[in-house]
Amino acid sequence: NPACATRVILADGNVAGNIGAWADGADRQVGYWIGRELWGRGIASAALVQFLDYEAQRPLTACVAKHNLGSIRVLQKAGFTLVREDAFDLPDGTKFEELVFRL
Repeated sequence: NPACATRVILADGNVAGNIGAWADGADRQVGYWIGRELWGRGIASAALVQFLDYEAQRPLTACVAKHNLGSIRVLQKAGFTLVREDAFDLPDGTKFEELVFRL
């Protein structure tokens, strides 16, 4: 899909995760995933900053679980700001809270 941009994240020459941007209705979303064993090493922060040089479309929106403090910090360091909080029920009935950031 030409509306999507996906890249592999490398750390020390090995695959560490992935990052991408895609259209979601009127919004352009960005998201990333890093292997748990690599958390806390600044890999997500560096990957997001590099990806933002490639992905020029703005605004960009990122959604993160309210309890995911590491990912919240990654977004804030890259210049994203909190625009709203959402909450909804998952299929099993548990409540899920997420934060929505925008750059």
